[in-house]
Amino acid sequence: MSLSLDCRPCGAVYVVRCFGRIVTGEECSTLEAAIKRGLVEFNRVALNAAEVTRVDSTGMGLLVRFLSHTRGRGGDLRLASPQPFFRTLLQLTKLATIFRVYDSEDAAIVSFLKDPPTKTPATKPAGPLVLFVDESPDLCALVRSLLNGHGYEVLSTCRVHDARILLSAAKVDYIVLGPDSSRLPSDSLAASLKSLAPGATTVLLDSSFKLGDPERAGSELLQKMQPRA
Repeated sequence: MSLSLDCRPCGAVYVVRCFGRIVTGEECSTLEAAIKRGLVEFNRVALNAAEVTRVDSTGMGLLVRFLSHTRGRGGDLRLASPQPFFRTLLQLTKLATIFRVYDSEDAAIVSFLKDPPTKTPATKPAGPLVLFVDESPDLCALVRSLLNGHGYEVLSTCRVHDARILLSAAKVDYIVLGPDSSRLPSDSLAASLKSLAPGATTVLLDSSFKLGDPERAGSELLQKMQPRA
């Protein structure tokens, strides 16, 4: 069985679900390319190994390499739900003392959210915390960039389940629902998420946000958030 992947951002974490083998050749090349894409913006990687059926020396070496790379940037690569054979392999190679391993994907994600932020002398104070939810990873990327540039700290996700995880681990100031945030009616979704963050301001975006001019859409979003900015 070859390797297939399901990758997504969840807040400040890049989640990689692996299905199949992490072995030398095309499989390792596929995983390497996927992690590199995530590292363009993120330095925290949660690798879900629940469906991994085999790992060879090259595959393990790739994971160790990216573990070192992410930690060198102030982040980490954490493993979730490895099969018994994988756990045994980590024990035999003494890598169990190096990798942080969690029983579930959710637990690995939350572990990152509970870490204290990495600070440097040049780090600016974090502004209001925003959770943005939309099915489009492109809109998530746009909103992260836009709001970060105006002093906000942004968590984004394409999945409602992930939004609930993020709200359980972080105190947000705003919940912003994109035009394609869910197949549920926006009012129902807003109420559902609001119950997890009663003090947050909810902002709903309609289809004009994704179809219109980016500059105007960004200005309108900032205006909707202005009362608490």
